[in-house]
Amino acid sequence: MLFCFVCSWLGQSVTNWRAFNHDQLDHDASPISWGEYWINADFWNRSLQNWQSEFLAIGTMAVSSIYLRQRGSPESKPVGAPHDATGVTN
Repeated sequence: MLFCFVCSWLGQSVTNWRAFNHDQLDHDASPISWGEYWINADFWNRSLQNWQSEFLAIGTMAVSSIYLRQRGSPESKPVGAPHDATGVTN
């Protein structure tokens, strides 16, 4: 999982670096190297915005699933039921 994370983060940094340099050229500014982009605020802003949305989504799902299970949702088995219980009675 760490390998997948690092590879996707590196891929994100390369594509964002290319987009950043394209914007720099559109505004008659000089492009920067990939290493310089890593210490640029644009890189960290884009990365943290992406992570923020993911943490918000996962946190919402976790809190919602706990709430629905505790409130007796018909889609979940009762609290304390064995793992092989399905909630379906015949």
